[in-house]
Amino acid sequence: MEHILRPIYQERASQPETLGVILVTKREETKSITDTFDTVLLIIVKEADKPIFTKHYTHEEQKMTMHVLTETVLNKWLYTGSNRRIVDWIFHGKVMFDRNEYLHKLRLKLQEFPFFGRKIKTGIQFSKLIRRYLEGKEFFNRGDYLDAYSYVVDSLHHLARLSVIDNGLYPEVTVWSQVKKIEPAIYKLYEELIMSTESLEKRLELLFLAIEFLINSRTHDGAQHILEAMLEKEVWTIQELHSHHELRYYSTDLEVFIEYLIEKEYIHVEPVAAKNEMISHRHYKIDKEFVKSEYGIE
Repeated sequence: MEHILRPIYQERASQPETLGVILVTKREETKSITDTFDTVLLIIVKEADKPIFTKHYTHEEQKMTMHVLTETVLNKWLYTGSNRRIVDWIFHGKVMFDRNEYLHKLRLKLQEFPFFGRKIKTGIQFSKLIRRYLEGKEFFNRGDYLDAYSYVVDSLHHLARLSVIDNGLYPEVTVWSQVKKIEPAIYKLYEELIMSTESLEKRLELLFLAIEFLINSRTHDGAQHILEAMLEKEVWTIQELHSHHELRYYSTDLEVFIEYLIEKEYIHVEPVAAKNEMISHRHYKIDKEFVKSEYGIE
């Protein structure tokens, strides 16, 4: 298949914005990694009019897909873990073109410990955990136990990813088999949820208590990235936080995370007078000296 696709990736490689080209071949035991395609051609570019561009090809009985994506999209996927396949492609794919060793350096970054983007990945997963827990608890309190069950599963999944990140591994691949080895307590919670003979209401009640405890114990680490980002200036509007080059990756979970950190007194509300005297703008700030001393920043 490589020789069939060669003219396509060689044409792309000749373009100055192309950073790297990877060829991924389907493995029978993990067909979903390539979306069942026989071959994936991944092309990473510096910039493009379309952040993600995809084409499908066929040759005899073989089907192929080409994904062209910008470096910005790649970094978002790596930070947020929203595309678990991308790490597999980078590590296991065959490098067909590598401008200035871009892919080689990226692989080295991903192998480092603490690994590439550890703080931001922790913060993002923690913010997702907060949202899933709070929404699930609302369903539980209303007696909507099946909906609450779904959110507990999501919460446990984010806890699992956090434990894998803490151990310097990659949560994009085989999360629960990893967690069983490195954080058996969280794996046990998952087992209790799906295998316990207790009533669903009782199982959920116990799981919400356990998850709340684990959230509280992880708040210090989970808050580090956003608090360090907020050291850049004294006072922030919510739009400035959304637009921050790293905090934007928190997406729709950012605001519920900020409210949680206000409740825990990591972030403080700063009222600012508005034109309408009846209301004030709600801005946000941190105690810089506290954050620096808490996280050992000079």
